[in-house]
Amino acid sequence: MRKIFYLILVITIVACNVPQAKNVSEETDRNEILAIIKEQEKSWSKHDLEGFMNGYWKNDSLKFYGSNGLTYGWKKTLENYKKGYPTKDHSGTLKFKINDISKIKEGAYFVMGEYRLTRKVGNANGVFMIIFKKIDGEWKIIADTSC
Repeated sequence: MRKIFYLILVITIVACNVPQAKNVSEETDRNEILAIIKEQEKSWSKHDLEGFMNGYWKNDSLKFYGSNGLTYGWKKTLENYKKGYPTKDHSGTLKFKINDISKIKEGAYFVMGEYRLTRKVGNANGVFMIIFKKIDGEWKIIADTSC
């Protein structure tokens, strides 16, 4: 009888720990993604657009979809940011509100949220959906839709 009890106890412990390991992994992923987003807020708010772009995949296949249509590539996206936000007065202070982070598959998440720019030239607010992918051990934005 004791053997059966211990067997059931071991099976229960193992079964309960498997989902927790998955949740811990997803929680770690989310925290790492949120840390990148927080760094982007800080960089943008210092008018450090290159620092802001560190969260993006530095590749010609990066996709950014905004009010001016679809842009391909890290360099072109940075150029567009520099053109649209030429000074600190234009970039202002950035605050994100994250509404959802959902796993797409292993190594990929989408993030939906809102942004608020407080600026001397007039405030700007909008929404976004970005896709993060783990590339070479680092989370990078591979696609961004902002409006």
